Amino acid sequence: MDEQVALTETIVYDRGWSRTRTWAEEQVGGGSHVEAVERLRGGWTSEMRRLRVGGADAPQWFVLRSFVQPFFVRHAEGLLTREADILRLLAGTDVPVAGFKAVDATAQYCDHPSLLMSLLPGTVRLGDEDAGLRTELLARQLVDIHQVRVPAEARPRVYQAWTAPDRVNLPETTERIDLWQRAVDVIRRDPPDYQPCFLHRDFHPGNVLFSGHGADTRITGVVDWVETSWGPADLDVAHCSTALALLHGTGEAMRLAEQYVSAGGVLSSDPSAHLYWRLLDALAFANVEKVALPWQDLGRTDLTSALLTSRLEDYLHELLRRFG
Repeated sequence: MDEQVALTETIVYDRGWSRTRTWAEEQVGGGSHVEAVERLRGGWTSEMRRLRVGGADAPQWFVLRSFVQPFFVRHAEGLLTREADILRLLAGTDVPVAGFKAVDATAQYCDHPSLLMSLLPGTVRLGDEDAGLRTELLARQLVDIHQVRVPAEARPRVYQAWTAPDRVNLPETTERIDLWQRAVDVIRRDPPDYQPCFLHRDFHPGNVLFSGHGADTRITGVVDWVETSWGPADLDVAHCSTALALLHGTGEAMRLAEQYVSAGGVLSSDPSAHLYWRLLDALAFANVEKVALPWQDLGRTDLTSALLTSRLEDYLHELLRRFG
C-alpha cells in the first residue's frame, strides 16, 4: 500500500461535515460511500481530510479541503474557484497536481466551502536529513512551474504582497532591532519592474510531496494552489527560501536561488530588486507562530518560536550582506 494511503483512523466523522460527506459521495457517483476518513495534519488555513470511498469497484482515494475559519470562509469562493481552475489548467502539464473532482466554493451543498480532488502519492518531508537534495528538487520544480504557458484570458490574478512597511510586527524579544529596521526600509520603495510569469505563490516544503529515499528521492505532488498568481519568479523563490531558512538555516535558503538559476530559471539581474522580493517575503514571517505550530504538528518539535526568530534574523542579515 502506498505510504500516503494507510489510514490510522477508520471512523467516519459525522459532526460538522455530514452534508459535505454526502456531497462528496454524490460527486464520486455510482452509489459510492465514504468508508474511512483521516484528518491530515500540518495545515492552518483549512481542514484537510483523506477519504477512502467505496462502491461497486475497488475503493478510490480523495482529499477534501474545507474552509471553516470565518476569515477563510469569507474568501472561500475566490480561493477555491481559483484552485479548481488551476488544477484543471495544470492537468495537461508535467507539474504533478491532484486531479480535480468537484468544488462547492459557496457551501451551497456542503457544511463549509469545499474542494474534492484525487489523492497524490508521497509525503511532506521537513526533516534535516537529505535537505540539500530536496532543495535541488524544489528548485527544478519551481522552474517547471514558472515555465507553464497560460493564455492571457486564463491567467490568475496579479500577485498580492503579504506585508508592507507599516504592517511588519517586529518580535518583542529581538535584540537586533536595527537589523529589522534596515530590512523594512528596503521594502519602502515601489515594487521593482519584473517579467511576469505563472506563480504557485505559496511554494514551500510543506506544500510538496516526496517519495523515495536518497538518490531515488523525487517530487510526486505539489499541492495548495489557492494563492496562484501572476508575478515575478523572484517572489516564488523568495517564499520557498524563507521557509528553508526557518526549517534548515540560512545556508539552505541561499542555495535555493543558486539551484534555481542552475536549473534554467531566470531571476532579476538587479541585486536591489532581488533583495526587495526576498525581504518582502521574509518580513511577512515576522510572526513565526503561523509556521511554528503547523510544523511542530508535523514532527518538527525542535522549531520553537525562539529558534525560528533567530534563524529568520540570521537570514535577514545574510540577505542584506549579500545583496544590500
